[in-house]
Amino acid sequence: MTKQMQFTKISNIEECNFHPVLQDFYSMGISGITGENIQNSLDGKNRALNEPVIVKIIFGTMGKQDIPAIDEIEAHVNSLVGQSEYTSEQIEHMKKALQNDEIKYISFEDENTKGLAGAKNGQSNNSVDTFGIYAYSKGFHAVESDQQYESARGGSHGIGKIASNSASDLNLMFFANCDKFGNQHIGGTIQLVEHRSGDHCYRATGYFTDVEHLENGMTRYIPFENSYDGVFNKNTVGLKIVIPFFRDEFADETQIIKSICDRFALALLENNLVVYVNGKEISKNTIEKFINDPQYYPQETGQMKKEFTPLYVQTYLQQEPIDITVSNSHQDYEFKLYFTYNEEITKGRMAIFRTVGMKIEDFKVHGYATKPFNAVLIGGVEEDKYLKSLEDPSHTTIMNSKIKDPSLKKRADKFIRNLQQKLREIIDEHMNANNPVDGAIDTSDILYTIESEFMKQLEKAMGTVRIKSGKKVTQTKITGGTKKKGSDKQTGEGNDDEGGKTGVGKGGRKGTEARGQGIGGVGGTGKQGDSLKRKKQKEKATNEDSESKEVYSVKSNLVQRLILGKKELLNFHFDNQEAVKDARNCNISFAIVDGMGEEYSFDLSKNYSEILDQRTKKAYSIQRSKLKDVEVINGKIQLEMALQNNYNRALKFVYYVEV
Repeated sequence: MTKQMQFTKISNIEECNFHPVLQDFYSMGISGITGENIQNSLDGKNRALNEPVIVKIIFGTMGKQDIPAIDEIEAHVNSLVGQSEYTSEQIEHMKKALQNDEIKYISFEDENTKGLAGAKNGQSNNSVDTFGIYAYSKGFHAVESDQQYESARGGSHGIGKIASNSASDLNLMFFANCDKFGNQHIGGTIQLVEHRSGDHCYRATGYFTDVEHLENGMTRYIPFENSYDGVFNKNTVGLKIVIPFFRDEFADETQIIKSICDRFALALLENNLVVYVNGKEISKNTIEKFINDPQYYPQETGQMKKEFTPLYVQTYLQQEPIDITVSNSHQDYEFKLYFTYNEEITKGRMAIFRTVGMKIEDFKVHGYATKPFNAVLIGGVEEDKYLKSLEDPSHTTIMNSKIKDPSLKKRADKFIRNLQQKLREIIDEHMNANNPVDGAIDTSDILYTIESEFMKQLEKAMGTVRIKSGKKVTQTKITGGTKKKGSDKQTGEGNDDEGGKTGVGKGGRKGTEARGQGIGGVGGTGKQGDSLKRKKQKEKATNEDSESKEVYSVKSNLVQRLILGKKELLNFHFDNQEAVKDARNCNISFAIVDGMGEEYSFDLSKNYSEILDQRTKKAYSIQRSKLKDVEVINGKIQLEMALQNNYNRALKFVYYVEV
């Protein structure tokens, strides 16, 4: 019987571990294998055809005996001996998989590609013979003669070709090829550990190939002509990858479809790629069907915290690109930036795409990961070339920590810092435009915050200070809310919100009490007991029937305020407040407060299109800064307010209740 699996003989065993790249791709799951194989197909596009690359992915089953060279494969696998706990576990798993007569497989078949060239030349080590490079070389990346096209291609490290092995329980894969002349050949590899089988020791990698013996005693690999039918047949120009003993944990159709949309959204949208997964078409015409399906992606913008593809697609389709320049201090690079600012977005990310349509990563902007933005970044030929030099081997990040050259690493760090800074400037610009803040309010708030924090830190550092009042010297603790000797002014400070925003209160202005307010979250927990304070005024408020009403200021511990997308939720808890808990209705007044405690009028009708009771959905009448006849149920008020487009989310409020 002709030997079909070729393992190189060695004098003894030195390496007892599996190839490390196998574990890298295994940890990435089916998404990594899908991404690598589709990227290879895009790189092999036949540019003479004005058609998208087509990739067909199929799950199936086959008889074990239908696998080429299965008897030789079994002999080598069964001879393996583990030299560590990890390799022993892996080897036992492989031997167990061989006990099944019916096995699973997955195949990736492409069309409108060039296929691999030079199969008849076998192991030539010539860069134009792409079959030999793909079949027999590790860490060897075939280079296109067209430099512009070479820069755009996804591959560059030459190790992704063994990604498919990691999806097999036996680390086994085959590939069938048909070139532009109609020549059909088949090859394959298996990744084991160095081992002894029979009377000889062998290297870890086995090749499904024939061998040609040369005159000088050397040999070279020559592929078999493909005479197989069914799964292993490929009779149209292109490449077909078949992975037998397909891992159960990788057999996830939903995850494959998601990985295609995630990694190749731009290629799909530009009609450069069409993929069929078990007959389901993912293309320019259907991608939105998948991203709008809750089976694949969350549909609420606020829930998109790890998967951002629906946002990227919307941004790319709906926004006009911005031209930006990013330098690495050696060269400037020009990019197109598609940018969306949306308050409903909870995690800000930027997708970096190569021009081939492949996403490299979901880029985080330091300090802005929770800002409400989404972006897509695309460069040109020079930008592709530079990004390729930065990528890690799996093409999933531009921050490759393995760059060795100090000068190149320095430039890469500079490029990434400049890219971060450019994004920060654009995000800040959009945030300021969407959240205009009155100058007086903004400035005083900053000053008051600085003053309060300074006083806190000073107190921690010094404990007490000596204050000279006239001829008398006294000792007084510096603390917010403590009355200074010889002064009628007091200061008070509200607690922080649970939501992480500051609730600020400022008292002491002509005897007015301290007040607090919750911003963007739950109001801070204040002093226990009655937290309503009757407001001092010349005349009591009256209703339309001339019935006098008492007016109380509301402290922050009684208020919960939360902004979600285009609506604001506002809850008041008066169930422990004697003045309100038994009331059936009341009026609520709103006022803006700045950092120094000054209050300003606030027109509700210009900021809210509708205000409802959360429980009954009753709509309340809006009268400038006051809501009238608000229903109190069991001492609680729960409001749902629809925001106008011009609503300023940075404002802080104080509230008054009239009973």
